[in-house]
Amino acid sequence: MTLPRPHRVDLLVAGSGLSCGLLLWSFGLYLKTDHVFGEPWVVLIPLVVMAVMEALRRTTPRTALLVGTVAIVADQFTHGNLATVLMFTDLVYAAVVYGPPASARRIPYTTALITVAVTIGFLVWWQNAIALLVGVITGMLCFLPAVTGAIVRNHRQAADAARLRAEQTALLAEMDRTQAVVAERARMARELHDMVANHLSAIAIHSTAALSLDDPGTTRQALTVIRENSVEGLAEMRRLIGLLRDSSGDAEPAAAPTLAGVDALIAQARTNGTTSGLAFVLDDARSDGGRRLPAPVELAAYRIVQESLTNALKHAAPGEVRVVLDDGADRADRADRALTVCVTSPFGGQPGPRAPGSGAGLVGMRERVALLGGEFEAGPVASDGGRKEWRVRAVLPVGTNDKEPQAWYG
Repeated sequence: MTLPRPHRVDLLVAGSGLSCGLLLWSFGLYLKTDHVFGEPWVVLIPLVVMAVMEALRRTTPRTALLVGTVAIVADQFTHGNLATVLMFTDLVYAAVVYGPPASARRIPYTTALITVAVTIGFLVWWQNAIALLVGVITGMLCFLPAVTGAIVRNHRQAADAARLRAEQTALLAEMDRTQAVVAERARMARELHDMVANHLSAIAIHSTAALSLDDPGTTRQALTVIRENSVEGLAEMRRLIGLLRDSSGDAEPAAAPTLAGVDALIAQARTNGTTSGLAFVLDDARSDGGRRLPAPVELAAYRIVQESLTNALKHAAPGEVRVVLDDGADRADRADRALTVCVTSPFGGQPGPRAPGSGAGLVGMRERVALLGGEFEAGPVASDGGRKEWRVRAVLPVGTNDKEPQAWYG
């Protein structure tokens, strides 16, 4: 077994203590005149042992203290060296600061008991007040360094704990920032897709029709729709940029879309779907003529209708596209009220030009519903007439909050 390499500072402390002890010994400066071993060189044995232990004060603090205790006891039977005593006090201090937690807790109590025992023992033996002075010196040599080491260790542990808390706080802050950035990117992606995809799909469909059909009237009608969708798409992009930029020049951010704009969506879809043989119908079963719901619910419902109509323009076979809105006003339990959005369209291959899809629209709709704690399903179902339909159905919790919520743009 190899001993750990001594620390550079410990080697410096050991060398300094040994040099001072040798200097005192060379001048014949001792702590006492009465002794058991009369030879002056005997003083050097505890001095050298204590210096060696000083070199190990940080790597093996408990062993250094035990051997140092034996050396300080042996020093009492010689002339005594001040450097040996001072190095022993440093060993006590180092054992508390660098030793295991159990030793750091026990050493102060042990040195306190030793101080009390030495004081009482000398009082009984000498029956003189000088015994109190011996007790004070004993306390200064062992108890005081132990208490000092305990204070220093506690301060270091408190500083380490504070640094760890600061690092954890910084890590949590970075995680929160990262999550906020990811959430904001997802929100921007949903908004960009919902606001622009409808117009771009119409442009793609009608431009393909204009290139495929050699009919001036159809071409002119397609170009008209393309221009309208281009202008509206550009306006939507500018509104989105206005929400994202602080210095966009707008006096205030654009208002979030609401269900009041569903009629405009249906009208636009009718215009864009004329060449695809699609008929668009709105079945608004909401109470009170469409009473305003919480802003997040209205925005999510609007975007779901918008994306469903866009998907119908891209993929639906000729037929009827029906949009149903129901806020559940006839339910007895108002706490369970929810806005149901259901969009059905003919399922099957669309003849003529089609716009490609990426599937991002379904992901965005599902995310919007999940953020509100609702239910979402999309897929083919069998209609009453036995024909397959593609149905998008979202249930958005409303509750009983009749107060107008703050504007919400996510």
